[in-house]
Amino acid sequence: MASVALTNLDPASRAAARGWSDLTIRNMFIIPTLVFLIVFNIFPLIYSLGYSFTNFAANRSEPWQFVGLQNYRELLTDDHIWSNFVITAKYVIVSVAGQMIVGFGLALLLNRSFPMKGLITTLLLLPMMMSAAVVGLFWQLLYSPSWGPINYVFGLGDFAWLSNPDSALYAVAITDIWMWSPFVMLLSLAGLSAVPQHLYEAAAIDRASWWYTFTRITLPLVSPILLIALIFRTMEAFKTFDIAYTMTTQPTAELIAIRLYKQAFQQWDTGKSCALAYIVLIMVLAITNLYVKYLNKVKER
Repeated sequence: MASVALTNLDPASRAAARGWSDLTIRNMFIIPTLVFLIVFNIFPLIYSLGYSFTNFAANRSEPWQFVGLQNYRELLTDDHIWSNFVITAKYVIVSVAGQMIVGFGLALLLNRSFPMKGLITTLLLLPMMMSAAVVGLFWQLLYSPSWGPINYVFGLGDFAWLSNPDSALYAVAITDIWMWSPFVMLLSLAGLSAVPQHLYEAAAIDRASWWYTFTRITLPLVSPILLIALIFRTMEAFKTFDIAYTMTTQPTAELIAIRLYKQAFQQWDTGKSCALAYIVLIMVLAITNLYVKYLNKVKER
């Protein structure tokens, strides 16, 4: 009977009933979590920041030397690095815009009642549950110029999507859109389900058009959660590595994450690769900060 009574209480009351003090709860849950974060997140960040000011190379046994801002200066004046940033920016714009359009469109379609809605929603979520490397290899087969179904369906003959410098980046972006649009769809569905139905009923009584209802009711109320999806996907798109690395070797699809990998594990220039990672981190933080400021303005309206 005592155990049944305890299950009816909230967590704080259950802890109090068992005789757990705030100090005990802190020692059991909060302190281990903080230690875990410091050991596995903050410490590597500080450690790599220190390496970014040295000429350290992980494959050499010679002692490293402090070089100050030399790594940052060389990276910021390297035209090849800026080319990688331009390619990454183009990829982020195409990929994230595609995910937002496709994901929100799917959410609008699913935000109504129809047979087998649950099964169809589950099937649409499958791509984002798969490994990025597996998705890359899967779409590599679909893009095959000899027997890939994409060329057959669209009548493109033997067009080589991944070997063509002009189309390789867009082929990777389409794959990323296919994989991560369900994530946007999921967040959009949560936002759409929170829109009060009486607003739609009032619009129907006033005989408002679909477009008027969409632009004056649906979009303004869902826009905060769409911005959150935009922030998440922009940050992830900047870090894209697996899909692009497994699908193509075209220099036009060499994202900054691939350049970072080559710098660190092929050229073994560890210090400079750490500096490049921090330049990318600062750029992502700056873009995210702009999004968050805009999100706060949207919430205040």
